Amino acid sequence: MFYLIKAPWILQKFYGDCVWKIKTDEPVLYLTFDDGPHPKATPFVLDQLRKYGAKATFFCIGANVEKYPEVFQQIIQEGHSIGNHTYDHLNGWKTNDELYFRNVEKAQQVINSDLFRPPFGRITKFQQKIISGLRLKLKTIMWHVLSADFDDSLNADQCYLNVVNNAEKGSIVVFHDSQKAFSNMSGSLPRILSYYSEKGYTFQRLI
Repeated sequence: MFYLIKAPWILQKFYGDCVWKIKTDEPVLYLTFDDGPHPKATPFVLDQLRKYGAKATFFCIGANVEKYPEVFQQIIQEGHSIGNHTYDHLNGWKTNDELYFRNVEKAQQVINSDLFRPPFGRITKFQQKIISGLRLKLKTIMWHVLSADFDDSLNADQCYLNVVNNAEKGSIVVFHDSQKAFSNMSGSLPRILSYYSEKGYTFQRLI
């Protein structure tokens, strides 16, 4: 499994119409959570965020929203942002364009957000053009730093270090509120919230 912890500048330039990082001089991090809602992982995340008065952004899979509507509503009720992560967690590089667009539209019916994140970060330039254009009018959010909590060859300590060694003011950081990532996420997120809070950082949602 190949991936880069920090988004390389050349990729950010190639997909220049996507959001990779927020320009700011303020000590702010933008924590994001992909693949939920999940009945175990999402409530854990919400509990941790609440302890620090932190807000975050949850990029939700449409099928999971329909499966766990109460958890989805809890995200919204606690003041966090939501985003579209397709209905079936599709890989844009491996999916017919029209099927991909329809899947995003299907998710939009239950998520209703202006924000979009492609699963795996894999989307073609054409797909991105349509997603951000008149048909869907969505803002595509990528990321600056991956915790890599999805990687079961890593442990929570390594995920923690992935973030603290790379995240800075304005960084958009990716975690996952999923069963697969739960061990690494639950072992690293509380420490990251504590570490950056002690440094005077706040945690804000994307809008």
